[in-house]
Amino acid sequence: MTDALGWRRKFGVIAPSTNTIVEPDFYSMTVPGVTSHFSRIHIRNQDLSDDANFENLLVQIRDEIGSACERVLTCEPDYMVMGMSAETFWGGVEGNREFVRQINAITGLEVATGAEACERALNLFGARRIGVVTPYQPIGDTNVVRFFSEIGFEVVAIEGLKCPTAVSIAHVSTDELRQALIKVNSPEVDALVQCGTNLSMVGLADEAERWLGKPVIAINAATWWMALRDNGIEDKVYGSGTLLREY
Repeated sequence: MTDALGWRRKFGVIAPSTNTIVEPDFYSMTVPGVTSHFSRIHIRNQDLSDDANFENLLVQIRDEIGSACERVLTCEPDYMVMGMSAETFWGGVEGNREFVRQINAITGLEVATGAEACERALNLFGARRIGVVTPYQPIGDTNVVRFFSEIGFEVVAIEGLKCPTAVSIAHVSTDELRQALIKVNSPEVDALVQCGTNLSMVGLADEAERWLGKPVIAINAATWWMALRDNGIEDKVYGSGTLLREY
C-alpha cells in the first residue's frame, strides 16, 4: 500500500537529539507527497568547548547511530537523509565514503549526506575556490578543509564559530552569520558554504546570494536538494536558495 501522505517518498532522517534547526528546516522545504521521519541520536554530553570535547560528540554519535537507524527503519522509509554534518566530513573523502557504507549496511538504503551534497552543488555551480562558515572548533574545521581539498576545492577562508555546546549552535543569530559570511567572502571566492545542520542559515543564504552575487550553499538546503533529486523529485522550492529554485 502507498503511504497516504508520503505517496512519492518517505525519508528516514537521523539527527542529534540536541539539534533544533534541521527538522523545521526540512519541513519548511517539503514538497507534496514527500515526508521526513526523524530519529534522534542521544547526545548525553553536549559540551563542545574544545577539540577533545568536540571529538567526544562524534564518539557519542558513532555509538548511537546504529540504534537511531534501526528505530527509523520501522516506518519503512525509502531513503535515508543525514541531518548532521560533522561526521560526514570527518576523515576526508574516505571518511565520508566509510560513513555512507555504514549507513547502507545498517539500512539497506541510499543516503544523502551534507558533505556529498555540498560537493555536488559546488560542481554544479562550477566553483573551485570557496569560503566556509562552521559552528565547529578548530579540529572540525580541519576536517572540513581536508574533505574539500581532497575533492579538488581550495578553501580560501574558513570561519569556525567555536560554539560551546551542541544546543548553543542554534543560538547563533542571523547577524552573526551575516558577519561570518562577509568575513570569508572575497573577490577570489567563487561560492560560500555553511556547514553545521544546527545553524539556521537557509533563509539567510537565499538572501545573501542576492547581495553577494554568488552561490551561498546552506548545508540543510543542499542535503534536502540531494535527497529530492536522487529520488527523481524535481519540484522547485522557493526561498531556500538557488539550488532548490533552479536545479
